Amino acid sequence: MVKVGTRLVTHATGKLNLGYIERLVRELADLRNQGREVILVSSGAIGAGMGRLAMARRPETIPGKQAAAAVGQGLLIQIYEKFFSEYGLIVAQLLLTRSDLVSRRRYLNAANTILTLLQWGVVPIINENDTVSVQEIKFGDNDRLSALVAGLCDANLLIVLSNIDGLYDANPHKHPGARLVPVVNEITPAVKSWGEDSGDDLATGGMITKLQAAEIAVNSGIGMYIANGSVPGVLHRILGGEPLGTYFRPQKSYLSRRKRWIAYGRVVEGSVVVDDGAKRALRQEGKSLLPVGVLTVNGTFEKGDLITVMDRQGKEIGRGLCSFSSRELEKIMRHSSAEIPHLIGRESSTEVIHRDNLIVYEI
Repeated sequence: MVKVGTRLVTHATGKLNLGYIERLVRELADLRNQGREVILVSSGAIGAGMGRLAMARRPETIPGKQAAAAVGQGLLIQIYEKFFSEYGLIVAQLLLTRSDLVSRRRYLNAANTILTLLQWGVVPIINENDTVSVQEIKFGDNDRLSALVAGLCDANLLIVLSNIDGLYDANPHKHPGARLVPVVNEITPAVKSWGEDSGDDLATGGMITKLQAAEIAVNSGIGMYIANGSVPGVLHRILGGEPLGTYFRPQKSYLSRRKRWIAYGRVVEGSVVVDDGAKRALRQEGKSLLPVGVLTVNGTFEKGDLITVMDRQGKEIGRGLCSFSSRELEKIMRHSSAEIPHLIGRESSTEVIHRDNLIVYEI
């Protein structure tokens, strides 16, 4: 899977960089000729719309961004279709919103559609559906979207192409002595601290969102590169083993597809704080979360919603699908499982979060 950023596919004016898109398509087409399956996640719809509408700055309001995307999305896919067809390849456009991944049924439908297109020899081109997305259902950027879709499809590798050479131990635009990090074996808090917002009118992400994408990818068992998309032949050189950009090694013990959906596809609706005994049972004994171990309930959520599990120090130790609403959980917390039916007036699960619906982070 290849993700290409707005700054690469558009000029500073916002208009499409046709020369770059043509070079990218040629390289992707050659990878297809080698027998590789290719998925492209492409930014640029809002930027392309800005160029066509002669806008000097990116719209600040959601309706403005949606309108610019509505103009630009057609331009973007038209150009891709034209260039890919010159190499005898068919493309398909998929526009996704966060709600497409929140629903388990739609999540699986999206995966099946993409996999069927690959079986047919079609190149899927994916973008966030900016024309209808609002803040509550936005991915926020195509970096995270590309990692989520890579996990959805069990991709072998994710390559994020940007206008920067890779991950640095400081922002190279502000710190001339910053060093490129060639390999990241683990995404620690120190590594996360190296990311900064881009402050870019055209682009939505920055290194922060790329690190978030890398975290999703490696925990899905997928290696990820951040590399400069302007480097000639960058995809072939990476796949040929040349040390370009920054490589994030996948975790050996990674989440199943269903647990990826729980951890990253859904939106967190609330949280609970648990005592030390529950924390130990979750982390060391592989148990489910029981109501007796819950100390506090935060937020308003319904049965089946995704919530985070926090320890007394405020550190997130996991997340999962809650078997109770927040109102019910406030009634049963600190009580034994046998007391639940009496407290909420109905028969129910004995676990707040069943182990099968729970992701616990490694210590």
